[in-house]
Formats: sequence, C-alpha cells, structure tokens
Amino acid sequence: MTVSETPLSDRSWKGRLSRARERAFVGRVRELQRFEAALGGDEEGPLAFYLYGAGGIGKSALVRRMGDLAADAGRQVVQLDGRFVDRDPAAFERAAAPFVAVPGTVLLLDSFEHCQWLEDWLWQRFLPRAADGALAVVAGRFAPQPQWMADPAWSGLLAVRELDVLSEREALDLLAAAAVRPERLNQVLRFAGGNPLALTLGAADAAAGSTSADGTPSADVLRTLLAGLIGEVPTPAHRRALEVAAQAPCTSEELLAAVLADEDVGDLFTWLRDLPFMESAAAGLYPHDAARGTLMADLRWRAPNAFSAMRHRLAEEYLRLLREAPEERVRAITDELFYLFQDVEVLARLRVRPTIDNEVHESVLDPADHALVLGMAEETEGPESAELVRFWLARQPERFSVYRLISTGRIVAFTAHLVLPYPPDETEVARDPVVAAAWQYGERTSPVRDGEHIAVTRFSIYPELYQVRSRVVDLANSRVQAEAARARGRTHGFLVYHDHEAWAEQLRGVLADSGERPVVGGRTYGLFTIDWRKIPVESWLRHLINATEMPALSGPSGVSRTVFEQGVREALRHWRSPSVFGSCALLRSRLVADSAEPVEDLRTLLRDAVEAVAANPHGARARDVLATTYFSGAPTQEAAARRLSLPFGTYRRHLRQGLDLLCEALWQREMYGPH
Repeated sequence: MTVSETPLSDRSWKGRLSRARERAFVGRVRELQRFEAALGGDEEGPLAFYLYGAGGIGKSALVRRMGDLAADAGRQVVQLDGRFVDRDPAAFERAAAPFVAVPGTVLLLDSFEHCQWLEDWLWQRFLPRAADGALAVVAGRFAPQPQWMADPAWSGLLAVRELDVLSEREALDLLAAAAVRPERLNQVLRFAGGNPLALTLGAADAAAGSTSADGTPSADVLRTLLAGLIGEVPTPAHRRALEVAAQAPCTSEELLAAVLADEDVGDLFTWLRDLPFMESAAAGLYPHDAARGTLMADLRWRAPNAFSAMRHRLAEEYLRLLREAPEERVRAITDELFYLFQDVEVLARLRVRPTIDNEVHESVLDPADHALVLGMAEETEGPESAELVRFWLARQPERFSVYRLISTGRIVAFTAHLVLPYPPDETEVARDPVVAAAWQYGERTSPVRDGEHIAVTRFSIYPELYQVRSRVVDLANSRVQAEAARARGRTHGFLVYHDHEAWAEQLRGVLADSGERPVVGGRTYGLFTIDWRKIPVESWLRHLINATEMPALSGPSGVSRTVFEQGVREALRHWRSPSVFGSCALLRSRLVADSAEPVEDLRTLLRDAVEAVAANPHGARARDVLATTYFSGAPTQEAAARRLSLPFGTYRRHLRQGLDLLCEALWQREMYGPH
C-alpha cells in the first residue's frame, strides 16, 4: 500500500517521477478530464471510476497518472494492488482506512482481477462508507457485474469505462516520447498497433537496435518483442535475476539477495526495475501479467535446467521463511510457495482456483457462532457428529476456524485442527471413534513418545460443498502444512474424510491411507496420514514437486502448456477476425501440423472441441456459453450473458469451466494425438 498526503514538489524524487510520467503519458483525455472534474468538486459527476480492459491496454499507467493528479491537487492518495490484497476484508479496511476517515481521500485499486471476489463487498459494504469528498478508482481486466451499472443508486455515482487501444496519433506520440528514431516509428507502429504495452516494448526493442519489428503478425507481438529484449541480458547473473522475477509472485531486493547469495544484487534489482515489462509495488517487482507467461516460456526454452533449478532455490527460501516468519505472514508465504508450483500435476489436482463465487477467508470461531456450527454439523453429518463438535468445542475451542464468504461475510464452513499430546486422554479416546482410530494407528505403526503429539483435522464441514474440492479445503490444508512446518514434537498428521474412496484417489502420492475406518452415526470415515518425524514438511514438499512436475511442460511441438492455453484463448478471441486468426500461435501446434489447410482445419477442430465439452457431466451449460461467447457474434461478454438469460456471475463461472475443459481436451490431443 502507498499513501501520499502532499502535493508533489518539482524538486522531490516523487515530483520528478511524476513529471517524467506526465511527459511520457499520452491519450486517455476523456477519462482524465472526468477525473479532474471530480477532483475539482463537480457535484454532478461520478465519485467512483471503474476502468477495465485487456492486459497491456494501459490501465496501470492511467491509474498512476490519476494518482499524480490527485496528489498535485493536495488529496491524500491510498494506492492498493489487487495482487497483494488479503482475503480478509478487515485487512483491506485497515489498508484503505483513510478512505472512510479522511475527507477527500482518493483510493486507487489496481489489478482488481486478482481480488475480483471482493466486488460485492466493495460496492455493498465498503464504498458507501466513504468520507466526504472521497473518490475511488478501480481498474481490472473484467467489467463490473451488470447489477452495479444497472442500479439506479449507483448510476450517477459510478463511471465505467472500457479502455481501448490508442489511436494512431496517440501511438506515434508515445513512441516519440520514448525517443524512438523517426525512421523506426511507422515500423514499430505496424508491428504493435495501438496496444500501449506492445508499443512500450517495441520502443525498447527499437532502442536496443533490434530488427525484429518487421511486420510479424499481431498475435505474436509479445512473444517476439520479449524474445528480442531477453536476448540482451548482460550477464549470467542478470539472467538468474530474471528467472527469479519471472517465477516469484513478487521479487523484493531481500528475496533476490537470499536466492543469489553470491551476487551484488543492488544493480541487478535496479536493472530488473527498469525493464519495460516490469511493474513495481510496495512488496517488490513483478512482470506485467500479459508478459509473465511468455517470459517464463522463453526462459524455460532457453535453459530448462537452470530455470527449474531456480524454481527449487526459490522454494527453499520460501520454506525457510515459513519456519521463521511471524504468524501473520504464514498464510501469505504458503500461498507464494504454491504459486511457484501451480502447474505441478498433483498440486493442480488438489487445489481450486479462487473465483468471485468461491473465495472465502478464514477467521477464529466466536462463541456466539457455536450454535451455528453445531447446526451445520447436524445438517451435514447428523446428531452424533454434532455432539462430538460440542465435545471438542468445550475442550479445544481455539482449534476451530470458520470460513466466511468475502462477498457477504456469511459463514459457510468450519474446520477443527485438533492437537492431541501424548499420552492419549482416556476421555477423548472413549468419546470420539475417529481420535481413537488415530491413536490406534500411531501405536501400531510408530508409537508416539512423551513430549510429542498428533494432529487431526477432525471436522471439515461445508454443507454446500461437503468434503469435495473447494477453497475451504485448500485453505484448511495450507494451514495444516504451515503448522506442520513450524510445530515442534509433531508426529502423525491426519486428514479425515467421509468419501474415503474418492479421497484416496485425490490424495494418491500425497498422504497414505491409514486403513482405519471408524464409524460415527452410521457414517464410515477414512483417515489419511503422514508421520512428520520420518518425512519433514520440507522433504514432503520436495518429493511432491520432484516426483510429479511435468518434465518440460511442453508438447511434441515444443509449445509449453502455458503458451498453448494462451493460444487457445487467443484463437477464440480472434474467431471473427480472419486475418488475425490466420496468424494465431495455435497454428504452430501439433493440432494441425500435418494439415493441408491448417486455418480451416483449426476452425473445425475448435468447433468440434467446444461441442465435445457437453459430453462432460457438468459441461452442457459451459458448451452453450463458449459457443455464444465466441461463435455467435455477441459483441461483449455481457451481451452473451443476456442472450443466454444468465446472471453475469453465473455466466463467467460457466465460461471459466468451459475454457478449462476445452484447454484440457485440446492439450491431451496436442500431447497424444486424436483418440
């Protein structure tokens, strides 16, 4: 978070940076005029500005410019980045506190797509409490939910603007401001079009003397430009620094120093910060979202072993931080560790991607909510289970957590992570068959000794998604792993699931099936376990990563899965533009490698694959959404949702599901050919 309270003087560092950004900024006249009018106290104008558009379209540059204008006007400015927003709305409230306390504050929330799950809460519960004269700017990739634009209460307060490419005149002005030589201006413009990120990269490419900008098709802009820029890496140390920044969620100078211990990282960090595709935040540096996947694919292709080695060095550093960090940082570090390995098969199989519909945050159980969780237990597992919840609430209330939907604050689930010291408590063993089975397994396999304890995730109650993959299960398991890494004297850890056959498959290669099958209220449960004395958390994670990481994450054509999935989405987006579709990256994949008419055959293949999505038990609606969005001529996603008579949130959920199913089916064909 960044807070600015005073106008920027021309002699200050911030002032000079602001002036430099002002000189380099072009276009967006209409948006800036409306914002300046609001800063001037226009009583009829909007109080909230929502900017959205594709990656690289210039949202962040516009938000920064608005921040500079607000600071020049003497406003207090609070800047937040969606990548680093905590799941708990209370943390957002603390970070943005001046917005509701200090009149005239300007709140800037960029990269909103990374915390889109906050949207309902933001409109309903936070923004209406703004201090007098406060303004808010929200920028992300997706349009706001239609109900906010249609709500009469918001219609006069909210200005929604989809950012488009720059005009030719504006694009030429941007290149001229970047000191691109006059003879190169039109060449870069033909290559990059009006996309601000592509223009910025093209300007850097031209400044480096590259000759790559020769009319390469627009679908390959980022790939070609980044390849040219990366080719200019000064030294091996700079390349290692780039490998860190490409893979880490966010790179601080401290992280760089820890991973590159033998290097003077000051100059390396400065070099990274100056790269045209690198963004800055309070937590450090990260590549622009539109560039990260391409950057990673290029680095992996150039030196796959070095790229993989750097990933594991980063993992070791996150594990060290996990052991030593204060409690409030544990969850964030766990997320950063899993971010590194999000493409590893077994982790992808276990974890669910957060969406606007499923994101929850964990909080402690308040005594006032005891009746609620008892009711959830009885509804889901029956009265016997509810009585056991009551029993453990009396003995270990601090080990219970509840999970609230971020959008509404409603409690939807709870878990209990019991810590049971040796020797076993006779009352607990006699009362709870699951705990008795856990102690029995430990005694039979590797007895627990004085000073040691076992841990049991005893309850995982989510009535709407009972013991299936969900964000609740993800967060609960992340907590288990973090506790195991930091605990002393922990022996066996247990997860308890009712549908033990399904979870045996899910947990294959992750945890052992103990074979214990205790019964509570007529329900049979399975216990899945690991002995942390024999396999420390660090070794367990290394085993998962090393044993299951996809060898090169690329198909027979050499295209990585990340780039392949980008190609699928790119081909669908450009379906109705023959000239752009005819140059899309997917034409270089194995899908149409032997085709005499690759463009037409790819179109046919995509249509057939979309139809095949309906064969999935949950895919019929997803097929309709894909076909309407990309093939029917619907001008926007909102229009497609209206044609299907779907709420926009429901539509987006089906669209994400359909794209996931489609990409998986096409990747299998890319890897193994038609079945």
